Amino acid sequence: MNDYELKAYDEIMVWKRKMRKPSNLLNRMSKKVQAKINGYIPEKVMNAITVAIKNMVQACLNGSQWITKKDQAAGLSLEEKDQLLTQKLSNYRKTAVVEGAGTGAGGILLGLADFPLLLSIKMKFLFDAASVYGFDTKDYAERVFILQVFKLAFSSDEVRDETLAVIEHWETRKQEFLDLDWEEFQQEYRDYLDFAKMLQLMPGIGAAVGAVVNYNLLDRLGETAKNCYRLRLLSASPKWLD
Repeated sequence: MNDYELKAYDEIMVWKRKMRKPSNLLNRMSKKVQAKINGYIPEKVMNAITVAIKNMVQACLNGSQWITKKDQAAGLSLEEKDQLLTQKLSNYRKTAVVEGAGTGAGGILLGLADFPLLLSIKMKFLFDAASVYGFDTKDYAERVFILQVFKLAFSSDEVRDETLAVIEHWETRKQEFLDLDWEEFQQEYRDYLDFAKMLQLMPGIGAAVGAVVNYNLLDRLGETAKNCYRLRLLSASPKWLD
């Protein structure tokens, strides 16, 4: 194990502790407030999110979209793969920021269009991330893993703990999850996004909110993807991850 791999190991341990740490009091209070606010969200907004997520899940599982070039970083070290992913994340993040600002400035109709557009950006990034770390997205199980990474990034404390355990032991547990419960998947994502995205629909502040929210969402997804794929690569040598 070289110095960079040792550093990556330490970073994964820090990340895992952060993922297992309960949300702070402010976030928990915000969740309760959000639960009440959700009751006032227009049905067409809720339906738009639900349909977008369902279509994204189906497209991912069917492999009909986002199929990307296989193993984009063949022969590269872990450090070089991390660097390549960082470059790709920067590009995707810029795209998400422009898209969020544009749809946020356009009022409720364009704001609703943001949901499927942002989902598409996120999923294309995850397919690229899988390829960067040498995993073949033509494999159905790898596409299910992508959805687990997505779920880990945007879920409640309880579901996040469960999903991290699945990802940590993916090779021995993946058969349990080949039939994805998309209802749970979409509910977790909707709950994570509802409040922030509703602000994006508000006149006057929608553009600024859309840009900031999309930047942060891509940032969180990038950190999650990076560490999930590092974890899988390093777990090939169990003595590293005891």
